[in-house]
Amino acid sequence: RNITEPTAGVDRLFPPESIAELLQLSDFVVLAVPQVPETVGLIGREQLRLMRRSAVLVNIARGSVVAESELIEALKAGTISGAVLDVFEREPLPADSPLWTMPNVIVTPHVAGWMTDYDNRVLEIFNDNLERFLNKKPLRNVVDLKRGY
Repeated sequence: RNITEPTAGVDRLFPPESIAELLQLSDFVVLAVPQVPETVGLIGREQLRLMRRSAVLVNIARGSVVAESELIEALKAGTISGAVLDVFEREPLPADSPLWTMPNVIVTPHVAGWMTDYDNRVLEIFNDNLERFLNKKPLRNVVDLKRGY
C-alpha cells in the first residue's frame, strides 16, 4: 500500500488505485493480498478484460479475491491465456468445477504458503516476541486492526 519507500529489486511500484494500469502492463499477475473488504472481488470481468491476452493470473491469496465464474468465462473466451490457482471461492474445489479440466489452468491444493521450516520460524518469532514483551519492547508482526491484517 505504501509506495513512498523504494523497494530493492523493484523497478516500479503502483498504488492500489492504479491497478488498471498495472494489469495492462503485466504478463503475469500474482495475487498475494489479504482478504479484507477492499480485496474481495478485486479481479472480475473488467479487470480480466484489461489484462493482456497472453497474461496469466496466479492466485495465491484468497479465493474471494477473484470472481471465479468471471475468470472461467475469460479463460474459455481467451481473454487471458491461463491461470494458476491455489485458492478458490469454495474449498475444496468442487469436483464438477470446469477449472479441473481446463487446459489453460493449473490447480494446486492450497499449498502456496507451505514452508518446510514453518514450525521453526513460528517458534523463533514467538520466543523473540516473548523476550520483547518481558522487556517492554515493541513486538514483531503485530496485527493492524484498522487494516485487518
